[in-house]
Amino acid sequence: MTPTVQMRIRVYLGDEPALGPGRAELLARIGETASIAQASRDMGMSYMKAWKLIQSLNGCFKTPVVEVRRGGRAGGEARLTPLGAQALALYQRMEAASRAAVKAAEKEMAGLFRMTNDE
Repeated sequence: MTPTVQMRIRVYLGDEPALGPGRAELLARIGETASIAQASRDMGMSYMKAWKLIQSLNGCFKTPVVEVRRGGRAGGEARLTPLGAQALALYQRMEAASRAAVKAAEKEMAGLFRMTNDE
């Protein structure tokens, strides 16, 4: 079995999580679908949980990162604000840079572990 490295970037505002893998995925899916309901379904998350995460996200940043237009018969719409798109892109860049930095040492780290061939 070969060891693997898994990284999770989390941004905190004080002691409170502001942005992490789940919230970033939610933002990305809202950006793709323009729907909180669809984004939450795609993630296997309840709509209520997604809504609470959006409220938390909007409260962490200078201005909202998701704008919501309530539904009704015509259906609602959610979209990333320019700040939301900027925050998501920056988070994704941080993740990519972190993966690249770790990848350079990953093989060396793997060489330090006992390898088994029976798995």
